[in-house]
Amino acid sequence: MAIASQPQLSLDDFLKLPETEPASDFVNGEIIQKPMPQAEHSRLQMKLGNVINNVTESPKIAYAFSELRCTFGGASIVPDLAVFRWERIIKTASGRLANRFEIHPDWAIEILSPDQKLKKVLSKLLHCSRNGSELGWLLNPEDESVLAVFSGQRVELYEGADKLPVIEGIELELTAEQVFGWLSLL
Repeated sequence: MAIASQPQLSLDDFLKLPETEPASDFVNGEIIQKPMPQAEHSRLQMKLGNVINNVTESPKIAYAFSELRCTFGGASIVPDLAVFRWERIIKTASGRLANRFEIHPDWAIEILSPDQKLKKVLSKLLHCSRNGSELGWLLNPEDESVLAVFSGQRVELYEGADKLPVIEGIELELTAEQVFGWLSLL
């Protein structure tokens, strides 16, 4: 799962490497390949992205991108969902969506897979917080909890009927129980 890089590998060197499938992150000088998503991960990622975009895209508030490489602060990460406020979405001179995002997401969302190390995923969200992200979520399907990372690296745990925090300006009310309820298809 994790591939330790040579200590001398720089961010520029990493970005010259061919993309891996699944994608690899470069954080704290280390290359960490993401695991291949399984059903629960895929369901939560797609459903959450759709729910966020249903509320934010038409009024041009924000947009949730799935698996978008974000390079900033000496790292290059691919959050499961990277939410950008509308005015921060990178565009070309003609107004078309740019392919490269060299800025932090406003809200980074990660879904812990069974083979992932909590520490590695949390370090990505802490990197986001240190570099300007307003919010990070770490969803843990195994224990149905959401760890939220706020500006200033403040961390809080949400479970059950706890209302989940979202970035300011997004009218979305979700609880941990609702999000993990999407895993039941009854």
